[in-house]
Amino acid sequence: MWGLRIRGGLAVLLAAIVCGASPAPGQQDSAVLFRNVKIFDGKNGTLSAASHVFVRNGKIEKISTAGLAATGQVIDGDGRVLMPGLIDAHWHAMLVRPTPMAALAGDIGYNNLLAASEATATLMRGFTTVRDMGGPSFGLKQAIDEDLVAGPRIYPSGAMITITGGHGDFRQLSDLPRTIGGMLSRMERIGGSMVADSPDEVRVRAREQLMQGASQVKLTAGGGVASPFSPLDVSTFTEPELRAAVEAADNWGTYVATHAYTPVAIQRSIAAGVRCIEHGHLMDEASAKLMAEKRIWLSTQPFLDLSGAAALGPAELDKMRQVVAGTDRVYALAKKYHLKTAFGTDILFSKALAEKQGSMLAALTRWYTPAEALIMATSTNAELLGLSGPRNPYPGKLGVVEEGAFADLLLVDGNPLDNIALVEDPAKNFVVIMKDGKVYKNALAR
Repeated sequence: MWGLRIRGGLAVLLAAIVCGASPAPGQQDSAVLFRNVKIFDGKNGTLSAASHVFVRNGKIEKISTAGLAATGQVIDGDGRVLMPGLIDAHWHAMLVRPTPMAALAGDIGYNNLLAASEATATLMRGFTTVRDMGGPSFGLKQAIDEDLVAGPRIYPSGAMITITGGHGDFRQLSDLPRTIGGMLSRMERIGGSMVADSPDEVRVRAREQLMQGASQVKLTAGGGVASPFSPLDVSTFTEPELRAAVEAADNWGTYVATHAYTPVAIQRSIAAGVRCIEHGHLMDEASAKLMAEKRIWLSTQPFLDLSGAAALGPAELDKMRQVVAGTDRVYALAKKYHLKTAFGTDILFSKALAEKQGSMLAALTRWYTPAEALIMATSTNAELLGLSGPRNPYPGKLGVVEEGAFADLLLVDGNPLDNIALVEDPAKNFVVIMKDGKVYKNALAR
């Protein structure tokens, strides 16, 4: 899956190469004034009156309908819409572009460079933050935070934790039998996923991810599409095993999210104390009702077709069809029971599919208004990120345009509340992209 975390001088060298081939890192303006903009604040489905927004040192310092002094760089919005940067709550930064085989067996240095290039592309699509739900993204996050690579903020999970034969176990049958405490498989050595078959093993693997800087811990509580030996209907971890991860995360002030499609996987996760269910496409009424009662988050994705199926074998393709068939139902149940619902894409193994990241957001209008979809991809997703508590790598306000918030901003040529299709073509319609107060794109500059 996956590249090793790159350290020291090698990280600097590789990141410099990537930056040289990608859009330049953000301009180092300490102050930027957006003049004459209408604001979508990420919380309300209406635009503000013509306003001015002053950014300094990475934060939104002042918002006013009156004139503000022109300090630093001035961007004249000319009535365009200023909105928060988008957030993808289920992303795999190391797995977007390589094929499955290349991710597992390819050159580690190349895979890291590939991920860095994709990180820049992700930012240039207007996604200023991602929640990474499995893979060795710690080094990439560090390079982005140090401005060696242009990319989104990353909330890393580290290696996803699975069982023997579970979703995320990409070993071959020739690798069996597994010796407890024996040599790790390649996927484990490079930090893609970790196999754990007892509460004690789960506890160790969870603590290892937290030690490396995970903001949340990810376990696979049921079968998945992309794993060759993992039927979709199986439940994997026992409740004591899940609870061991929950206890480890709770000790660090954060939470566990589980990959879970079926009612058994969902309900067992909730019984163990898991706070967020990833996917849920095969859930039933009882599971949705339980999630509502326990105030459990649902982080799901609008899978509507077989896009990306080229990388899958026949058995995996059949599982994907089952998931797609459940998409309408999971959103219907989410709305019926008013579940706290986050937006993500879970794009794997396809640069072309990643370029449709905004299109997947726009697809939410099958069930939600444009305003509801955009609120989900900004302030609601930011609320989910806040569950990481003291493990939050970016403590502060994300997903909103308000004073004191991080200056992660998009200037849109058009009104996405009226026409959400604008997010499908970010190259054309996002004329300014800012993250942390730095301008990474300004199509209005003369």
